[in-house]
Amino acid sequence: IETRIDVTLFNSRLCLEILSDPHRRAAMRDSHLLVLTVATQETDGFRRFLRSAKHFNYTIRVLGKGETWKGGDYMSPPGGGQKVRLLKSALEDIQEENKVILFVDSYDVIFSSGPKELLKKFQQAKHRVVFSAETLIWPDRHLEDKHPHVREGKRFLGAGGFIGYAPNLKQMLSDWSGADSDSDQLFFTKIYINPEKRVNEVVLKFEDGRVRARNVLYDTLPVIVHGNGPTKLQINYLGNYIPNLWMFETGCTICNEDLRPLSGLQESEYPVVVIGIFIQQPTPFVTVFFERLLNLKYPKNRLRLFIYNQVKCIFNKYHESEYQGVKLIGPEEDIDPETSRDIGFDMCREDIDCVYFFSIDVDVVLKNRDTLRILIELNKPFIAPMMSKPGRLWTNFWGALSADGYYARSEDYVDIVQGRRVGLWNVPYVSNIFLIKADTLRTDLKDPDLFESETLDPDMAFCSKVRDKGVFMFVTNMHTFGRVLSTENYQTNHLHNDLWQIFENPVEWEERYIHENYSKQDSYQGLNFPCPDVYWFPVFTDVACKHLIEEMEHFGQWSGGGNVDKRIQGGYENVPTIDIHMNQVGYDKEWHKFLLDYVAPVTEKMYPGYFTRAQFDLAFVVRYKPDEQPALSPHHDASTFTINIALNQVGVDYQGGGCRFLRYNCSVTAPRRGWALMHPGRLTHYHEGLPTVEGVRYISVSFVDP
Repeated sequence: IETRIDVTLFNSRLCLEILSDPHRRAAMRDSHLLVLTVATQETDGFRRFLRSAKHFNYTIRVLGKGETWKGGDYMSPPGGGQKVRLLKSALEDIQEENKVILFVDSYDVIFSSGPKELLKKFQQAKHRVVFSAETLIWPDRHLEDKHPHVREGKRFLGAGGFIGYAPNLKQMLSDWSGADSDSDQLFFTKIYINPEKRVNEVVLKFEDGRVRARNVLYDTLPVIVHGNGPTKLQINYLGNYIPNLWMFETGCTICNEDLRPLSGLQESEYPVVVIGIFIQQPTPFVTVFFERLLNLKYPKNRLRLFIYNQVKCIFNKYHESEYQGVKLIGPEEDIDPETSRDIGFDMCREDIDCVYFFSIDVDVVLKNRDTLRILIELNKPFIAPMMSKPGRLWTNFWGALSADGYYARSEDYVDIVQGRRVGLWNVPYVSNIFLIKADTLRTDLKDPDLFESETLDPDMAFCSKVRDKGVFMFVTNMHTFGRVLSTENYQTNHLHNDLWQIFENPVEWEERYIHENYSKQDSYQGLNFPCPDVYWFPVFTDVACKHLIEEMEHFGQWSGGGNVDKRIQGGYENVPTIDIHMNQVGYDKEWHKFLLDYVAPVTEKMYPGYFTRAQFDLAFVVRYKPDEQPALSPHHDASTFTINIALNQVGVDYQGGGCRFLRYNCSVTAPRRGWALMHPGRLTHYHEGLPTVEGVRYISVSFVDP
């Protein structure tokens, strides 16, 4: 099966040639070919180049290793002359007349087929030296008119890759006497546009039967894919697949290469990690965030925390004593977010024991306790776990960038997000969470202003600078790691603001507030009946109960317990209680959502054939105290059915209490905290609240009608 990846920027159908010799047609073997490249340092791109060359058994000779690069960069002319000097010197040692030299860049080049096909196409070109072609002229646009017009394809010479016989390349380079900072492309361009040295145009077509880059503009399958200049993002994308790195038949073929296993190490031998935690705005479930961080399966004495907190609030639950060290920057220090991230990096750079920096924003829900171990064992300079938002295609990575540097959807993005393609992916942008090697911070990313830009957001500026330094940003979706919270509409005007997150972050809300055994109510036969037609089931966690009580006490406006009650329609309450209604604290919409999602499904199991949309007349929290209102007289509820949830624990928080159903002479005297009693109202279940004799009892009551 061929995975076709559409390309419009690489290896045109037209190539340019010089030093023509159409009569040279001797048969070629792989041994005739030598690949020369320049790489002064081992970057991620260079390692990718070598991996693709090894896959096809190319013979590679690397020039300039260990030298200081003085040849400039693709962002500004001139540059590249150092490559010409190194190539000219290397050719002096090659004496074979029939030796074919392929000279290519390495940081942004991938082989997509083998030497045999390359040599075959070179012979078919019938010329001694063949260059690749480009759409844009570089670096001197004034030479445009001197380039010959072509029948089809790209018109201008590209210096990032050419092939030819060694003697002819020596002849071509014989006039070179430039500086390392001079333009190699300009040198070759002047040779090409010289009528005495240029002959005509040649079509070079590449093909292969497996994972190949396909040029849809010219219908070609290139042997060498070169993403120079601004097209480096496309080469990174293609490098996720070529050559055969990911296929539908096999999945990821390199995901288990070069691993750094931790399983055989003593805890004292684990690499030291500085974890940078960034709280830039009010965020829900912060306490849960630090609980999950504490539960990571990693020795705490090998972890150091850097915490940046810009939110003015009580903040003391980050378990400082559990870690080797903690540095906290609070809002009173008035440090901007960009500077804080640089300070976090410095904490790792300056610590000789630091091996990794693990950056994590507080809106990350880190569900996988093995996340840190998994990322370390993948052994990449920069790697991020894929995080998404439930029910959406949003993730913490971008598969591509638009022309102005913002989000663009890559062809494989949806498949990666939805798990149809699983592996390691070189991407142009990540956010929220990533692991980076300390050595990378100390060398390639040592600049102090990585997050600053006049035009880009801090995270985009950071990713842009990481890309410019040739560091690959990988994201992995080989495991389920967690998700990212929605923070857009987070309100902070309550005591426990997380209670209000049932709409914005329903998954996190459920994990925090819904009882772990709630989902076990899967059939009528599994229902628990303490009294006739009274169902008892777990619904709230202890935290939910605690937060509801504290929220009501914080509000503090308890009713007087009289019959006159202006809060209800008609202004009169037959069976008054001391209570606070949900709408008084602005929780009526959220409570309605809770009833729809977690109570209505249970009623349909308890009362087969009865369906409700869970419209409620009243919902409130009742407080019983011996010296205030200890009990409630016998009565019928004016509802189809009633939900009564115990919010605290009998025998611990209070003594006495409970509910007695008079018609059946049946009492529930030991209600469990977080469990709901569901019973019919109106006619059948005449009941009373038994006296609370000590402490304070809290219950949540909802009257529900069809």
